[in-house]
Amino acid sequence: MEGMAYGAGKAGGAFDPFTFIRQPPTILRMVSWLFTIVIFGSIANEGYVNRPDEVEEYCIFNRNQHACNYGVAMGTLAFLSCAAFLVLDVYFPQISSIKDRKKAVLADIGVSAFWSFMWFVGFCFLTNQWQAAKQEDNPLNEGADAARAAITFSFFSIFTWAGQAFLAFQRYQLGADSVLFSQDYADPSQDPAAAGAPYNAYPAGGDMEDQTNTGSYQQPSMEDAFDGGYQSQY
Repeated sequence: MEGMAYGAGKAGGAFDPFTFIRQPPTILRMVSWLFTIVIFGSIANEGYVNRPDEVEEYCIFNRNQHACNYGVAMGTLAFLSCAAFLVLDVYFPQISSIKDRKKAVLADIGVSAFWSFMWFVGFCFLTNQWQAAKQEDNPLNEGADAARAAITFSFFSIFTWAGQAFLAFQRYQLGADSVLFSQDYADPSQDPAAAGAPYNAYPAGGDMEDQTNTGSYQQPSMEDAFDGGYQSQY
């Protein structure tokens, strides 16, 4: 689109929070952000139980502490990633450098694709461990809802993060409008042509002599000066 650089206009425009919230990338980030809260909150609060005859708590995912630790760690890190990229989205239209915008979009593609893959791994891991859990280890079926919630939202997170990567790739394909944006910025005050004002240099000494000899330049006589400016009183 004309006047756009990687999905945003030229730097210096006013920030509109309502327009920002309605943008598809922002919606996906906020949804992913909520999913991460559900995942690590469910596991942290109800993912560890203990049997009546045991004092130490164990993970409801087949007594595998790595499964619970994975869910909590990935949920926390993904939560921080969402928050960081939300801040970057707010600041992105104020970035005047095309190179910096390109780096930000590429980082968005890479991080979003990474988290989509990690949540795919997490979904498979948690599902496998939950299916392998033994009923005698958790006779009261404690934390079952939390385990199902963590698995379900891990599955949904695969697609929300993949959607973010896809939208970032679209922004990368848009690139920058070469008419209004340039990677090599030149100060208009130092470049008269860029400012739109023509600049005519004074002719050299030889050129002035040529103009005098050819008659293109003639110094006005004293009589012409008096006639053009005022009339003598005598």
